Amino acid sequence: MNLEEILKLERIVFYDGDCGFCNTSVQLILKNRKVDFYFIPLQSEISHQIMAKFNVEIKMNTLYLLENGKLYKKSTAAIRVAKNLGKIYPFVYYVGMIVPRFIRDWIYDQVAKRRHKIRPGYCAMPLVEEKVFFLGQ
Repeated sequence: MNLEEILKLERIVFYDGDCGFCNTSVQLILKNRKVDFYFIPLQSEISHQIMAKFNVEIKMNTLYLLENGKLYKKSTAAIRVAKNLGKIYPFVYYVGMIVPRFIRDWIYDQVAKRRHKIRPGYCAMPLVEEKVFFLGQ
């Protein structure tokens, strides 16, 4: 898939591919999604190309969501992902939208600082049918 085709996808999650907590979060999204999400590790070349188009300097401790051509980061990206998951996760979106972004992002930053300690070194391999959702590998 080339860059133009990737940019037409509705939802792309950019994550730290070397982070166990981040990989666990990707697995949670795959398991609970109501819509398709695609995943690109921040370490990949395609990630750098896409972020350059948005004039964004990649920060490994930041989750990014490209949704319908708009780039979200940190807590806003996380709660927008939650909105499109099943079970109780959409509730996180609605509660999160009430909380001011500077507070949400402060909480996000506290978790991001500790993410390698929370779930170190865990990286599950995607199932065969899930591999289509992983780009830039």
